[in-house]
Amino acid sequence: MLTEAQQRQVADAIAAVERETDAELVTVLAQRADDYRPISLLWAAAIALLTPGALALTPLWLELWEVLALQWLLFLGLALLLRWPPLLMRLVPRRIREWRAANLARRQFLEQNLHHTRFDSGVLIFVSAAEHYVEILADRGINQHVTHEQWQAIVDSFTAAVKRGDTLRGFVDCVNACGELLKKHVPVTDQKNELPNHLVVLG
Repeated sequence: MLTEAQQRQVADAIAAVERETDAELVTVLAQRADDYRPISLLWAAAIALLTPGALALTPLWLELWEVLALQWLLFLGLALLLRWPPLLMRLVPRRIREWRAANLARRQFLEQNLHHTRFDSGVLIFVSAAEHYVEILADRGINQHVTHEQWQAIVDSFTAAVKRGDTLRGFVDCVNACGELLKKHVPVTDQKNELPNHLVVLG
């Protein structure tokens, strides 16, 4: 996640771009898109249920109550251990990570009122750090000029920066790259700023 000084750098980059375009840029940085609690519980339960079979392959001989107690202890221990984000994210299937992050991006597009700008010119730059997920969502006033391939090239560059841990550089480069497209297709006609420029951080 970014410090306050780094967040101001992102806000400054947005302000500079918006001086040359009618587009309204909003940036959102989420620590992660979901807590994935059901996934951690599912893995803990599956491993605990497999315990009797694993014990059967060993020379150990345990009473039934001992096996049940071991299963419960194993389940509780794993349920806590697998909540550790770096480990949990490795257990969550990629499709689920991307689906949750994409859903959060779309909710943020609506919650940040990007669909209510005067020129239908809202643009969301969304990042979910834990999922290494980046997406750019634009309203119809922008998407009639900018192709999916153009957005995707910017997203791919930003995603690589997030994976390297250089989220700040990724944000600034992304804002500037979006600015080049927006200045060309949606040049400034009105200096009114409809939406805040600060980086929205979701814990």
